[in-house]
Amino acid sequence: MSQDMLYTVLYMEINLVAIVLVGIIGFKTNGLSKMVAQRNFAMSIGAEVLFFLSDTVYVMSVHGLFPCGTAMIMVTKSVYFFSTTMMCYFWFVYFEHIQESRFVESLRNVHIAAIPLVIMTGLLVVNAFTGVLFYVDGEGIYRRGPLFIVQYALAYAYVFFTCARAFLGIFNKNKYAKRRQLVILSCFPIAPAGAGILQFVYPQLPLACATLSLATLLLYLEWTDQVISMDPLTKLNNRKQLTYRFGVWSEMHEDDQDLYLLMVDADHFKSINDTYGHLEGDAALIRIADALRHGCRVHGRKSSISRYGGDEFVVLAWVKRENSEEEIGRLISEIQTHLDMLNREAQSPYELKVCIGTAVVTAPASLKEVIEEADASLYEQKELVHR
Repeated sequence: MSQDMLYTVLYMEINLVAIVLVGIIGFKTNGLSKMVAQRNFAMSIGAEVLFFLSDTVYVMSVHGLFPCGTAMIMVTKSVYFFSTTMMCYFWFVYFEHIQESRFVESLRNVHIAAIPLVIMTGLLVVNAFTGVLFYVDGEGIYRRGPLFIVQYALAYAYVFFTCARAFLGIFNKNKYAKRRQLVILSCFPIAPAGAGILQFVYPQLPLACATLSLATLLLYLEWTDQVISMDPLTKLNNRKQLTYRFGVWSEMHEDDQDLYLLMVDADHFKSINDTYGHLEGDAALIRIADALRHGCRVHGRKSSISRYGGDEFVVLAWVKRENSEEEIGRLISEIQTHLDMLNREAQSPYELKVCIGTAVVTAPASLKEVIEEADASLYEQKELVHR
């Protein structure tokens, strides 16, 4: 076997391993979550597989293992660059969702963000007739056109923009709880970009597919860790994540803020389940979760919401020390007001209210101790309400 043939087989093997790896990730991901972010993750996996396949077919073609001609080379390279841009676009949307960016909350903004992808599609169509991006010369050899670099600029702009935002978020105290995720997101493009640059200079190096598949595996492992830490019904943090965040946040020292723990309990929840069924009980818990999200978001404070178990929820929130009781009072009022509004919108046949107990976190108190203190406050509130 010639050296050229050995190289081709090695290139194919590396790419096939990458295809199998991301294919397994895509299969394991499919159906596990209906979240918009995860749908974009799945779409990026599909584009990635297309990217790997087109690269593999191109190498097989130019090295004689596949019927080769000008049309074949032009088609495979067009698919290669289109799938690159599409993959980066879906990574961008996925990363922005993970960072809880308000930009992607609007479907219109998501469509606007697709403009570079549309431009790339148009350029590839024009390129088929002009060769401004790439072309095949009279000897059947693939050549780069004068605007070749534009393809990489349009695609990589997506990833570098969102990863730069993730990097800046690492130093934002309001995103402290998501710091581990942000570090992973900001580091995601380093290895693939380095491999892409090397393969840009030395096209014969089979690096892009291998490094990209490994980076995808890292993101998948991070995602599964997040799934393990999430309550499947309310999409809030579960007790595992509460324990982690309490450990991290209770060690922080804010000069002008106090960390509060709020214990939230649904009133007469058992009677809702007994009278209207467990599906209606689940709907009630989701409304409470939405009310908690609204209260924390409206006040713009650093907070973390977890489902503690059953009909109990825990909120960790930083508030200004100079008027902490007033701040917490406003937060509680906002939660209860929004819950009332959600009940009216749902035309709920029962009264759904919550009682909320509070406790200030003081070092070196344990989570169990702080929850016991918040529980005591909660039962005091219940006695006042039901007296």
